[in-house]
Amino acid sequence: MSSSRHDHALPPARVEEVSDGVYAYIQPDGSWWINNTGFLAGRRGVISIDSCATERRTTAYREAIRAVTDRPVTTLVNTHHHGDHTFGNFAFPEATIVGHEQTRERVIEEGISEYLDVAWTPVEWGDLRTDPPFLTYTDGVTLYSDDLRCEVRHVGVAAHTTNDSIVWIPERRVLFSGDLVFNESTPFVLMGSVVGALRVLDDLEALGARTIVPGHGGVCGPGALGQVRGYLRFVLDTAERGRKAGLSPLETARETDLGEYGGMRDSERIVGNLHRAYADLDGLPAGAPIDVVTAILEMIDFNGGRPLTCLA
Repeated sequence: MSSSRHDHALPPARVEEVSDGVYAYIQPDGSWWINNTGFLAGRRGVISIDSCATERRTTAYREAIRAVTDRPVTTLVNTHHHGDHTFGNFAFPEATIVGHEQTRERVIEEGISEYLDVAWTPVEWGDLRTDPPFLTYTDGVTLYSDDLRCEVRHVGVAAHTTNDSIVWIPERRVLFSGDLVFNESTPFVLMGSVVGALRVLDDLEALGARTIVPGHGGVCGPGALGQVRGYLRFVLDTAERGRKAGLSPLETARETDLGEYGGMRDSERIVGNLHRAYADLDGLPAGAPIDVVTAILEMIDFNGGRPLTCLA
């Protein structure tokens, strides 16, 4: 059964000024490997939040920044290690790349994944080169765009991954959430924790953000936190029923009516999310290694045996 929903003629990426000098770079349609980035344009330079998955998309992002300001990109913050947010780092040779210490470790460990063209439909990745953060932190670091304070914070627990960070601009109540928030597409916690992600959503809600730039999907308000929370609770409840019935994550997914979540893009992620939920319910530490390859192969199985659709 195929559960993915995509429009194959994607609209172009767009720049949205979400606050004075603070920009979101939104890449429709936000599905596999099509992420959002953002940047702050100051007098002395630009702070970029994440890069893109492919050489072509990252080049287009750089051109979008240049259309706003002629200042150089002096700093690049990675919100986590996944390739859609880090593969394009190499295209910013003038920037100090900043990330959590585990983000650096995972970028180096995973490199440019060899299974990209096996798990997903073919993509023109370009001439990618691994370029990890070389300024790292444990808990967080504060950056300034001119006088505007930008708090880069590790969330303290495995959620989307083990190394998620946010960029919070308290004066403007603007939050760059990385992949802790998916808007309009299915959240994904295979490499993190369902329970941990739910805890982090409570912490994000407590910030009182007015504007959220999610890792995927359009700019949104705090209501998106409730949408992600509802889905993750659905995953956890589904996992509990499946375990009690003695079903595997894939079997549980096949017997589950996704209901209101069935129309979200990349809904085959239910299989990977159930693998992580089973691990959480089995008492494994949040973010503990599990068999990610098997989970991806089972998502493909759930998708009718076809590679997952990627339009990056």
